[in-house]
Amino acid sequence: MSARAATDAPRRPAWLAAAFPGARRVLTTLPVLWLVVSVVFLLIHLVPGDPIVQMLGEGATAADISSIRHAYGLDAPLSQQYVHYWRGVLHLDLGQSLRFHDSVTRLILERYPYTLALTAAALFLGLVFAVPAGLISALFRNAWPDRTLGVLSLFGLSFPNFALGPLLILLFSIRLGWLPVSGAGTPGDLPSFLAHLILPAVTLGLSLAAILTRMIRTATLEELGQDYVRTARAKGLSETAVVLRHVLPNALLPVVTVLGLQFGSLLAGAIVTETIFSLPGIGRLTLSAISNRDYALVQGSLLAVGLTYVAVNMLTDLAYTVINPRVRAV
Repeated sequence: MSARAATDAPRRPAWLAAAFPGARRVLTTLPVLWLVVSVVFLLIHLVPGDPIVQMLGEGATAADISSIRHAYGLDAPLSQQYVHYWRGVLHLDLGQSLRFHDSVTRLILERYPYTLALTAAALFLGLVFAVPAGLISALFRNAWPDRTLGVLSLFGLSFPNFALGPLLILLFSIRLGWLPVSGAGTPGDLPSFLAHLILPAVTLGLSLAAILTRMIRTATLEELGQDYVRTARAKGLSETAVVLRHVLPNALLPVVTVLGLQFGSLLAGAIVTETIFSLPGIGRLTLSAISNRDYALVQGSLLAVGLTYVAVNMLTDLAYTVINPRVRAV
């Protein structure tokens, strides 16, 4: 290879990174998207036995089985089914629900906003609690505030959603009557919806708050020992200014990466939380589809959750690249 070719080789990726710093990260997401769609497609073929017989029950006739198999395209070769499924995904056509007799895409679009609102609220509450708690634990290291918050964090990590949710309902809804027991409130009534969202968001966000509190505490203690902190104090800055203007932004950098990973955990935890509080989200819809062996709806729900998880992690990587100048998309 000539010297000119050797110098020209890295220029295209460098130019691409300069024009769009996250281009490489976006491109690396494409194989993951392909893998998610492929795994969801193979889901119905990995079910033990005949999925159509399981869907219709043992009393189904051969004509019914043949008709449903043809309606789902399962009588075609696997390669043809794969191409057909991809065509449906690209056109947002995920088939028909056997139980609801409606479009899977329409059902998901109707239910998914509730799940996203619940997940976002849990994420918000987790951050609202974890940021000040983590800072206080670090600033009062080994003192009583640190020990108290450590016990609370351990409680949040060890208490499961299926146990915490009923306790919150018993205390705040039945005993005190402050908040509604279940449901999503009156359609179109935002205050009613937010009131119904509080207890599920607390139930789902408690474990996240505990994880983030420990992370922020550790990151803050590490940053407090850096040279730039001593320099800032030597310049005469107050301790509040040092912590809020210098320490906290750097301590939150690793938290950004964890938020993308925890978002998937929140989506998974939404299945239990939505069932406890009777929220009409995609988690409850997926559980209903599994119980009724509605495989088209199961496939669509898992695909929506999987694609959301991939998209959130990609956006998290891009955000981390923007807020942390030491990281380069190469």
